Amino acid sequence: MRFAALAGTLVLAPCGALLAFAADARASEEAPGAEAAPAARAPGDGVALAVRPPELTGAVEAAYPQAAREAGLEGSVVLRLTIDAEGRVTSAEVAEPAGHGFDEAARQAALRFRFTPARRGDRSVASRILYRHDFRLPAPPPAAGPVTGAAGAAPVTGEAGAAPVTGEAGAAHVTGEAGAAPVAAAAGPALPAIEVSVRGASEAERLRTSAQAVQVIETVEARRQAADLGQVLARAEGVSVRRLGGLGSDARFSLNGLTDDRIRFFLDGVPLDLAGHSFGIANVPVNLVERAEIYRGVVPLRFGTDALGGAVNLVTDQDTRGTAASASYQVGSFGTYRMTLGARHAHAPSGLFARASGFVDRARNDTPIDVMAYDERGRLSPARARRFHDGYVAAGGAAELGVARRPWADRLLLRAFFTSHDKEVQHGLLVDMLDGRVKSPPFGEATFGRQTGGALLRYAQPFFGRARLDALAGYSYARTTFLNVATCTYDWSGGCVERPYRGEIGDDANDQQVHQHTTFARVNLAWHPATEHLLRFGLSPSHVTRTGRNLVVAEPEKDPLTAERALWSGVAGVEYEARPLEGRLANIAFAKLYLQSIRAREHLPSGRIGDVDRATHRAGAGDSLRFRFTDALYAKASYEFATRLPTPEELFGDGGLIVRNVHLEPEVSHNVNLGVTLERAESGAGQLRFSANGFGRFTEDLITLRRHLGYSEYGNTLSARSVGIESTAGWTSPGDWLSVDGHVTWQDFRDGSTGVRIQNQPYLFGGVAARAQWPEIAARRDVLSLTWNADYVHAFFVGPEGRGAADSKAEIPSQLVHTLALTYLVERGGWTVSSTVEVQNLTDEKAFSFYGVQRPGRAAYAKLALSL
Repeated sequence: MRFAALAGTLVLAPCGALLAFAADARASEEAPGAEAAPAARAPGDGVALAVRPPELTGAVEAAYPQAAREAGLEGSVVLRLTIDAEGRVTSAEVAEPAGHGFDEAARQAALRFRFTPARRGDRSVASRILYRHDFRLPAPPPAAGPVTGAAGAAPVTGEAGAAPVTGEAGAAHVTGEAGAAPVAAAAGPALPAIEVSVRGASEAERLRTSAQAVQVIETVEARRQAADLGQVLARAEGVSVRRLGGLGSDARFSLNGLTDDRIRFFLDGVPLDLAGHSFGIANVPVNLVERAEIYRGVVPLRFGTDALGGAVNLVTDQDTRGTAASASYQVGSFGTYRMTLGARHAHAPSGLFARASGFVDRARNDTPIDVMAYDERGRLSPARARRFHDGYVAAGGAAELGVARRPWADRLLLRAFFTSHDKEVQHGLLVDMLDGRVKSPPFGEATFGRQTGGALLRYAQPFFGRARLDALAGYSYARTTFLNVATCTYDWSGGCVERPYRGEIGDDANDQQVHQHTTFARVNLAWHPATEHLLRFGLSPSHVTRTGRNLVVAEPEKDPLTAERALWSGVAGVEYEARPLEGRLANIAFAKLYLQSIRAREHLPSGRIGDVDRATHRAGAGDSLRFRFTDALYAKASYEFATRLPTPEELFGDGGLIVRNVHLEPEVSHNVNLGVTLERAESGAGQLRFSANGFGRFTEDLITLRRHLGYSEYGNTLSARSVGIESTAGWTSPGDWLSVDGHVTWQDFRDGSTGVRIQNQPYLFGGVAARAQWPEIAARRDVLSLTWNADYVHAFFVGPEGRGAADSKAEIPSQLVHTLALTYLVERGGWTVSSTVEVQNLTDEKAFSFYGVQRPGRAAYAKLALSL
């Protein structure tokens, strides 16, 4: 049984005729409408009428209180239900309260239950029963087992995998989880008991079925395979992730046609670059991520951010109970090595917990590439070469220490992190191409790196049973280095020709460091005025300062990097959520205010350095709606008038190949989504799933990266619009031995003033994934699985569509890339080990990056993953 806010197991365990219920005169007084009847007689006093207790025939979902779920609270509520002679619940009194919204949720659900009425002999009579609702947070499902009821009782079972609950013939109490205390009947005749165990929905399921325009990708399978996070995200409809090269290279993330910083990225709700991963979402180790949440066009207030096309939130292990550890190691082609480690431990009596994680990545990226090179006669000719200066090294770690589920703090944690990455630069962001071959000379010494460290403090606590505070404050420091002082001109064989000046990139040499200090905070206050209503208030200020030094410039006063630049940004808003019609309808309305202030010094046309002091404020609003037709079928619609403020990198440059432009204006956009989802519909032929979504993005003052040979800068263009359709469908066979999923996206992204298609954007792409698995190959609970992925991108133009003859335009051809992975999973007790052999680009298809540069060909990887 699927719920909008929970998934539960409903077990009816009346204790048969041996449990007497209120069918005597006293019960008649307490249960209006009940008719008086003699008490059941003892043996030898005559023939007693057969007594049959009520049976539950119509259960109504009980919403897991959101404040309690966010606080990680569980509870049990005991109700005393009065059921009339027609099986309606006429009264639901709280006999044993749990607080935190559990009492109201259980009572409101119980009042809508329907029963077959209790019967004495052949007559329907009113009755009273005790009823317990157990609210439990999600947990890994135990192995499926039988669910049995009391002798003679017909059990009502929930989802497969639920823990069995057994009734005991003759017992006058409710049985629950291990260690649960009996629920005694009220004074007078004993009351039969019904137990309802409600387990809250997983966060992933709650998000999918919420009003938010969100797609959730759980990484359970991906963590066992060799695909990186960029590849995993690119297998979602509407998402395109295209790399400039191999591991560690620049990547373009596109969502519904909008790219780059129009999409905001987070790690556990904290901006990704402020959480220790400032080198791009595609390079975040997938084994450190539990799930990815992709928000399309409409970003929830709780993230406290501005965004134009949506947001991606990466969620790591958030469990603060028990002890666990994990590790992974991957080795593969082109000198690729990746390793992750993670562990956590909690001390239940004190609530203390600690968690740590780390990773190391290394790749030579010496992939084959087709180029135009000079032959022995000095002529440019087609040639096959290898990248020789494209290596990547990254490492990092994070540690958390905190307390959970204390009276004074539901969660209080301190997190510290540090990451470092260094990347050799083989060529610029824009290269000269000829017939799909790189014509530009490579770079042989230029390097780019960044080190990021910081800490954050997070506090969450419910107040007064209906309010919850979630706040964090943090500091992040980033040091960016860029070295461009070579005195050589390199060719694709690695040869060097000396020249009298320094610098491979652009007209000037660089030996520079840029230092950025960021302080940030986020405060969210949620208040539940009623069970199905929520008000949320949010405030998220941040302050960035940046300075630097280019050692090539002899006089610091003439070095523009030495000027301090400051950026203050803030987002505030209010959000109202309601779930009327017994939760079938869910609606979220919100309003936001965006503020930004820039202070900087820049070179003026006169040659002097002048001050820049600018302030910007904008407002936005929107609404998200979800209507559920059945448990499996629902529709969503959403709209936001969104604003995106320029980022520090766009305003001040990245300290490397991107230079500053402090005069950028914010982007604004009208974002619309409309879709329908059929989720996990069960049939005799297996499980079916389907979704289709239409979208529109209508943007003004679009910020785009203007690329030049050697450097780039951001600037505003007039307008753009992106409309499209995305769809996904899937099927899983009975027994889960075979599953097939496919997705396709068509989008039309055009300049709003000319109507010409925006250059260098694929407009049709999709993919298919199939998995076959064979359980118990060598032992019980072992699984062998074979996974195949095929990713397709239709041909598109690199340059402007409206210029030149069609046969003379640079075009990236259609690409179909296959990946095959074989995984063997072993489960023993509380630990699992998986080993995978994977071949990417199985057919050695010639694939290209977002600017036509050739990407890696066929590659083989092996990966071992362990969890305890």
